[in-house]
Amino acid sequence: MKSIILCAGKGTRLRPLTHTSAKHLIPIANKPVLFYAIEAIKDCGIKDIGIIIGETGEDIKSELKEGDKWGVSISYIEQKEALGLAHAVSVARDFLGEEKFLMYLGDNLLKNGVENYANKFIQGNYNAFVLLTEVDNPRQFGVAELEGGRVVQVVEKPKEPVSNLALIGVYFFDKNVHQAIKNIKPSARGELEITDAIQWMIDQGYKVGAEVIKGWWKDTGKPDDILEANRLILEDIERDVGGAKVDEKSQILGRVKIGKGSEIINSKIVGPVIIGERVKVVDSYIGPFTSISERVEIRKSEIECSVVLEESKLEYIKGRMQRCLIGKGVEIYHSKDLPRVYEFTLGDHSKVGLL
Repeated sequence: MKSIILCAGKGTRLRPLTHTSAKHLIPIANKPVLFYAIEAIKDCGIKDIGIIIGETGEDIKSELKEGDKWGVSISYIEQKEALGLAHAVSVARDFLGEEKFLMYLGDNLLKNGVENYANKFIQGNYNAFVLLTEVDNPRQFGVAELEGGRVVQVVEKPKEPVSNLALIGVYFFDKNVHQAIKNIKPSARGELEITDAIQWMIDQGYKVGAEVIKGWWKDTGKPDDILEANRLILEDIERDVGGAKVDEKSQILGRVKIGKGSEIINSKIVGPVIIGERVKVVDSYIGPFTSISERVEIRKSEIECSVVLEESKLEYIKGRMQRCLIGKGVEIYHSKDLPRVYEFTLGDHSKVGLL
């Protein structure tokens, strides 16, 4: 079995972060979200992975290379226009050949992976198998109706949902999906919908199964989703501060992981928290559910429930920062000179809250 990971999206809902980086490379608990997808796929025993790329493809290639880091083989497949999930399958047709495959959206996170579901797809001899989760707002998703474990209907963003079971962006298919895609037409929004392809398979009598997942699932497409996914991942980290220099005035409480070469001076850190390598924290407080990437410097500041990317500086901030998503190389500081003025250099779609 092969796999494709869809990474051609532009990430407009995550701007300004995605003006300079692919959304699939934004770190969750200091690891790019795309890495979690590759690890989940490898756990299924799949080693042949095709990455569907768009305009951020070069960034993704530079980060993943040929897949040696995970012991897999990665191929890159360009989708010049984002014309739907089924269209992405069609551009990967030569790579997939006649084999069964797993399609995984590159900004998805699942707590328990997908290995068990891959086994059910194979053992049940399904032509298609989809993963579902209960949602409060089914009108925003592709929705499935089940009868005895079989899918009888799927609808993309229905005005009147047939259920509250949403497709989460992990799909298993055999070669018959290619015939289905040839027989569907673009939707009203001009895309080839994977839900239409699945419905065609159902209508033609193919065996389409589903399972409601156990454990959490997150689509990391918006800033709030990044922060929530970060919180969920940090729930499971273990304490490890052995590689850091921590002075005797500092307090490290709970499940805190600190990278090599980092210094904690006269500061308090309350886990769960993860701190990358070569970070300096001085006279500061870092609260629960915070991820600090490499080479960050924090002085006389307080922050919690946040994500701070590499090479940023937070200095002399009055008040506690909370639920912040701070990009690479950002400097946030409190002016020490008179007159005390606000001084900003902000990119498009930035968001700033002031005391």
